[in-house]
Amino acid sequence: MSVILSKLREAKRSGKTLFAVLLDPDRPVDNQFINRVRDAENAGVDLFLVGGSLMANDYMDETIKAIRDISNIPVLLFPGSSIQITPSADALLFLSLISGRNPDLLIGQHVMAAPYVKKSGLEVIPTGYMLIDGGPATTAHYVSQSLPIPHNKPNIAATTAMAGEMLGLQVIYLDAGSGAHKPVSAEMIQSVRASVDVPIIVGGGMVSQEDLQNASRAGADVVVVGNALENGDAHVASLSAALNRL
Repeated sequence: MSVILSKLREAKRSGKTLFAVLLDPDRPVDNQFINRVRDAENAGVDLFLVGGSLMANDYMDETIKAIRDISNIPVLLFPGSSIQITPSADALLFLSLISGRNPDLLIGQHVMAAPYVKKSGLEVIPTGYMLIDGGPATTAHYVSQSLPIPHNKPNIAATTAMAGEMLGLQVIYLDAGSGAHKPVSAEMIQSVRASVDVPIIVGGGMVSQEDLQNASRAGADVVVVGNALENGDAHVASLSAALNRL
């Protein structure tokens, strides 16, 4: 059953932008984490993403269990590698780094993960993952060993997304990376939106209500915020309210 993918497609059809919060499984569950999940539940967040470019400490199952104990919000795995997979989530964004030319992240990690993913029972969502330049190099850029698409080159993003859709990918994810100094531009989102029919997820560098509204108006079907909430730069309730006002 493609429950989560259907949710993303319905968001695109209805023009409602879903709000997702990205949680880091590299940190132990503490009171701050629990409060963040409760705030997300109360604010009407639509999705949790769990994962990251680098996981030095494995708190993946502990993180998802803590979410389950508090919230009914669906949990999607956002893996940086084949080890960031657990059957305790609702779905897996099966990411293929189509913006880069690193074969390990185009198909290599997927081959290693495939037998386990098949047995896991997870809903698998084939996702074209595109790193976008958001300023100084991020962990995602370093770990992936790939160049991001330049911030001011929407045509490159559009044709890359187009190729991903033609290859059968069901979702496109535009990511400036955790801690990016600037989000994916509205012009780039608009260009990608005009080029593909699949749902578009946008994340990285969004810290304000205006950032989320700009991405939504440009055509993002899901907006993702993580670092800004962890650092206290933004509050989940105000960001959610900003989207609901559109």
